[in-house]
Amino acid sequence: MPAVSSVLVPYASYLRVYEPLAAFPEPERGHWARYARRGTSPTAQDELRRSLADLLATPPVAVPVQESADAFVLEVDGVVCVCPWRTRLRGWLALEELAGTLPPTVLDAAVPPVVRGQAEADYERWRERNPDARPWIRTELWQVPVRWFALFADEDREYVAPGGPGKAPVLRYRTPMVQARRRVARALKTLREALDEGPLTEGLVDVGRWLEEFHPRSLVELDYGGLVHALPEEFLDGDRSAADVAAGLAALRAGDGAGAAKAYERLTERWRAVRARQHAN
Repeated sequence: MPAVSSVLVPYASYLRVYEPLAAFPEPERGHWARYARRGTSPTAQDELRRSLADLLATPPVAVPVQESADAFVLEVDGVVCVCPWRTRLRGWLALEELAGTLPPTVLDAAVPPVVRGQAEADYERWRERNPDARPWIRTELWQVPVRWFALFADEDREYVAPGGPGKAPVLRYRTPMVQARRRVARALKTLREALDEGPLTEGLVDVGRWLEEFHPRSLVELDYGGLVHALPEEFLDGDRSAADVAAGLAALRAGDGAGAAKAYERLTERWRAVRARQHAN
C-alpha cells in the first residue's frame, strides 16, 4: 500500500451511501463488523492520496490490482452502517468516463493505451463474475452537481467551521434513504411537469436508479470532501445550495418561473466561481 502523506488534495466531493450490516451477505458482513469494531478508519483524503500515488508510478497504476478492504463507518440510531470504498471498481468506472472527457493526446500521456487496455480487459473479466456490482460512492471534481442537492433539505446540512491547526472544516448533508428517494421522485415530477427533458432531469433519473440499489434503511451523505480546503470560510458558511435547489423546485411547482430562475442563477454563479479555481491552481 502506498504511503499516505499529509498533503491535502482539494478537489473531490462525494455522494455516499452507508448501508446497515444486515444488507451485506456473509462473509462480507463479518468482515465489516470486525472492521467497524476497530474504531478507526482511513479518511477520504487518504484514499485519494493513495490513488494519486499510484498514478505517479511508472508505468501508472490506473486501477488498483486488489479491491480495497476499507470503508467509511457510521452509527445511525444505534445501527452500524458502512460505506465500502470499492476503489478498484470506481477506478474502472472513472477510467471509462475519462476517455470521453480528455483529448486523446492528453489521455495517452496521462494513462498510456497499454495501461488502459489492460485495465479494460481486467474489468470485463471481473464484470462477468460480478454483473450486479455498483459503487457506494460517487465522486465529482471541483463541483457538487446540482442534482445531488435535490436529495437533501437545508436542515440536513452540517457545517463545522475550522477549529485551529489540524481542525479542518466540514460541510456535508445527511439524510435517510427514504427521504432521499422521496425527494428525487418529487423533484422529477416537478421538472417533468414544468420543463422539457434535459441534463438535470436525466441526472436525477440516474441518481434515483442508483439509490434504488441500496437497503431502504441506508443513510445518504453528500460530503464536500476536499473542496473545503480550497474554498474560503465565508463561502462555506454562506453556502445554502440545497435550500436554493428546494426554492427553485418550489417556485416551479407554483408556476413562478422568475423565482425558479433566480434560485438557479444563485446556484450557477456560486459553482461557476468554484470551478474557476480549478484553472487557477
